[in-house]
Amino acid sequence: MSSGQGEDVVTGPSSDEPPEGGQVLNVPNVLSLLRLVLVPVFIWLLVTRELGWAGLVLVVAGLSDYADGKIARRYGLVTRLGQMLDPIADRLYIAATLIGLAAVDVIPWWLVLGLVARDALILTMYPTVRRLRLPIPPVDFIGKAATFNLLGGFPLLLLGSVDSPFQVLCLAAGWALVWWGTALYWAAGVVYAWQVRDMVRQRRGSAR
Repeated sequence: MSSGQGEDVVTGPSSDEPPEGGQVLNVPNVLSLLRLVLVPVFIWLLVTRELGWAGLVLVVAGLSDYADGKIARRYGLVTRLGQMLDPIADRLYIAATLIGLAAVDVIPWWLVLGLVARDALILTMYPTVRRLRLPIPPVDFIGKAATFNLLGGFPLLLLGSVDSPFQVLCLAAGWALVWWGTALYWAAGVVYAWQVRDMVRQRRGSAR
């Protein structure tokens, strides 16, 4: 689930890879590094049941994920390091968030399995993409919308687990975003699989 510099789970060669070199420690890459540093902080806050602060960390992570991609594309700061670092940070945050929220009973384990199963579906395409050296399908609007909903919903669910005047509102909005995000996440996965299937058919057709 990423809207930053990185792509989806399946990786492969791309025709528009950024050149080697450039300023490695630019703002987008520093933001990705910040998300990596915050992963153990988030886990520690969950373990100590500081759910409000853990929700705030998730908000910061979501904002940085959005900002690093926008800044990188706007100012031409996309680097190969960023394309590797951004999805690594995202995957660690997604794993930590899903397992952590389920462990503290904020979300059910079957929801975790449903989201993991979608990524497993994408991973099954990796050998074919790798073998045929297919380009990476672009992240479409559905995938970006899924990311937005999930990254917005999980912090609200955490904040809704804390006693406050806004608890009911946070829970209602959080679950609405998570349900929409889960549906869109699977829809994006199906679209991605369809794109890979079409590229495989075109590649095999041109090889005949």
